[in-house]
Amino acid sequence: MAAGLRERINADLKEAMKAQDKRRTATLRLITAAFKDRDIQSRGTGKDDTPTEADLQGVLTRMIKQRRESAATYEEGGRPELAEAERAEIAIIETYLPRQMSEEEIRTAVAAAIEATGAAGLKDMGRVMAALKERYAGRIDMAKAGQVTRDQLK
Repeated sequence: MAAGLRERINADLKEAMKAQDKRRTATLRLITAAFKDRDIQSRGTGKDDTPTEADLQGVLTRMIKQRRESAATYEEGGRPELAEAERAEIAIIETYLPRQMSEEEIRTAVAAAIEATGAAGLKDMGRVMAALKERYAGRIDMAKAGQVTRDQLK
């Protein structure tokens, strides 16, 4: 299934190169390089060497997180043009991820996970977070989910 995301990105890369869209071309090349790095990391682990769709989405999520941190650093450093370039890359990368859950959807999902796991307090937070990650991988902001879970388990 991971081939679907790779194929889509490769096709979009070819289109961006034909259209001479430098920003999109550069970003898609960064994505393919990150995927190749992930492939190399998974070799020789004794498990199936092929990264899953969820693995590749995790790579994209990390790329977005890195760019958000860089954009914030550039803003603080008085370099708004570099921060804007990071945000443009984020917008391109996000098109390859599933739609992110809204704040209200996160609250509902956390409440359901708490009920499903029988969590009673903060000591059970790990179980709730594991259930959320398993069920909503790639669609839920785990940092926001963690905060909502903490609030609901108090």
